[in-house]
Amino acid sequence: MATEMNLLERGDVAASSGYESPPPRVGFFTDTSVCIGCKACEVACKEWNHVPEDGLNFTGMSYDNTEGLGADSWRHVAFIEQKVVGTDGSGQDGIRWLMASDVCKHCTHAACLDVCPTGSLFRTEFGTVVVQEDICNGCGYCISACPYGVIDQRHGDGRAWKCTLCYDRLSVGVEPACAKACPTDSIQFGPLEELRARAERRRDQLHRSGVIDARLYGESPDDGVGGDGAFFLLLDEPEVYGLPPDPIVTTRDLPAMYRRAGVAAAALVSVVVLGFGGARR
Repeated sequence: MATEMNLLERGDVAASSGYESPPPRVGFFTDTSVCIGCKACEVACKEWNHVPEDGLNFTGMSYDNTEGLGADSWRHVAFIEQKVVGTDGSGQDGIRWLMASDVCKHCTHAACLDVCPTGSLFRTEFGTVVVQEDICNGCGYCISACPYGVIDQRHGDGRAWKCTLCYDRLSVGVEPACAKACPTDSIQFGPLEELRARAERRRDQLHRSGVIDARLYGESPDDGVGGDGAFFLLLDEPEVYGLPPDPIVTTRDLPAMYRRAGVAAAALVSVVVLGFGGARR
């Protein structure tokens, strides 16, 4: 509720001052150390966004019945079972559960935006990335461009679908449905800079309490995608959660490729012009 009021108050201040100031970039901070795997976020996402039913089949992946993000799963809660050696003196091994709710990262440098030929993908005033399904032509370029494998085409539909970070809710000052439904505040929503500072404090707190494997993932503006709009506090390596250890925007070399192609084309034109000029003489 506090987050909702903050967003609304900022809009009121801008309106009363006689001009409109852009809203801050917002996003998600997911603290996996307090995720209980209840899947309330998945249910809330489906209900609010009218995402079709998916994931009622047995997958054999612990209690995970959705496997991963897709056109019909915009939120995915992973259940990861790890065997741990007993440390209580009994000599018996136990099980450690790692749970994490994954979502589109709303990258700072979003390759999906670069490759979309119709303008279906756009960046909102909140810094999030949204697909306009009504003008998506189903080419699938965004799917192969995403370094996280988030975007997917819906079966029988062909268009691309993914998390919108509840753009319709943000537009009226309300937090996304998944964050609203999370009972443990594992999913936290707000201005991105505030979330990053909060995440660093939480990581340091866990380190002081002896959880030395706690680490942040996707929060750095210096990473391969310029920082994620949805980042995480993890308790193990990113690969354990099915996340790439060093994601890189797949279109980062396009400007250099275009420049080289332009130089090559100019050189070819020059050769052709010189050739015709020599033939006339």
